[in-house]
Amino acid sequence: MSALPESMTAVEIATPGPPEVLTATTRPVPRPAEGEVLIKVAAAGVNRPDVAQREGNYAPPPGVTDIPGLEIAGQIVAVAAGAEPWRVGDQATALVAGGGYAEYCAAPAPQCLPVPKGLNLKQAAALPETFFTVWTNVFERGRLEPGESFLVHGGSSGIGTTAIQLAKAFGARVFATAGNAEKCRICEELGAERAINYREEDFVAVIEEATDGNGVDVILDMVGGDYIPRNVRALALDGRLVQIAFLDSAKVAEMNFMPMMLKRLTLTGSTLRPRSVAEKGAIARALKDKVWPLLESGQIRPIMDQSFPLAQAAAAHARMESSQHIGKIMLEV
Repeated sequence: MSALPESMTAVEIATPGPPEVLTATTRPVPRPAEGEVLIKVAAAGVNRPDVAQREGNYAPPPGVTDIPGLEIAGQIVAVAAGAEPWRVGDQATALVAGGGYAEYCAAPAPQCLPVPKGLNLKQAAALPETFFTVWTNVFERGRLEPGESFLVHGGSSGIGTTAIQLAKAFGARVFATAGNAEKCRICEELGAERAINYREEDFVAVIEEATDGNGVDVILDMVGGDYIPRNVRALALDGRLVQIAFLDSAKVAEMNFMPMMLKRLTLTGSTLRPRSVAEKGAIARALKDKVWPLLESGQIRPIMDQSFPLAQAAAAHARMESSQHIGKIMLEV
C-alpha cells in the first residue's frame, strides 16, 4: 500500500441543501481495514439515497464516511488481511455504505462482485445498489415466483428498469407505472406487459382489468403516501407489498386495514444501507449465482441515462431531481 497516493479528490456535502452544496475537495486516500479491499474508482452510481443524504435526511451509519456514494466499480489496488481471494489488479464492482464519490473507496470484500463479462466498468458500477435492492426485496422478501404477477412503481428509474427485467427473466407477468409515454414505452420494451402512465390512468383500475379482477401478487413501491392504500386494493389474495422508499410520504392520513386481513396480505419493506456485511455478502452470492449469468448472456442489462464527471456531481443530482432520467445516472472518475 506504500505506492498509493496520500490524498485524492472526493465530493463532499458542504452543508445540507440543494445540489450545489456538493463540492469537490481533497481527502486522505482511505486504507482498507481487515476484510476490505481498496478500489481505484472508475465510475460511481448516483442514487436517491444520495439525494436524501445531501438534503440532511439520510445520515450515514455510525463509522461510515460522510462522502456520499453507494456503488462503484474499478480496479483493486490494495487487499487487506481477510479479503481473499481478491487480488491487486482485479476489476470489481461493489456495494458500499458510503464513499463512492471519490477517486478511491474501501469496500468490504463480501460486497464485491466481479465485473460481468461483456460489461465495461461504468456499466458495472450501475449494478450494485439496484440489483442488491431488487433481489432482496422482490425475490427474498416479496417471494416472487414464476407465473406470478408483479407491479413496480417508477418503472423507468434505475430500480424500476432492473425490477422489470429481473421479474420478466424469472418468469413473472410484469406491470409498471411511469410518468410519460416515452417512459412507458421503455418499460414495455424491457418486458412489462403493460406500462401505466400514472398521470393519465388509475393503476388500480388498469391492474384490475388486466388481471380479470384478481390483482397482482407482488408490488414494489418507492412512492408511499396515498399509493399505500391503492396498492392494497391492487393486490391479489395472499399478495405482498414491499416498500423500499417514500418519495411522497411515509405517513398515510387514513387507511382501512380490513382488506389486508380479508386478502391475507403481507406488508413488508426494508432498507439496504444499515444491513450487516454478512447480510449484504449473502445477497452478493445470490446475485453472482442467479443474476450474473443473465447479465453475461445479455438477457438483461443495466439501463444507462447520463454520465457526469466526478466534479459535476451537482449536475448529476439536478438531473435525478428533474425525474427526466431513464435508468442510471453515473459519475465518471
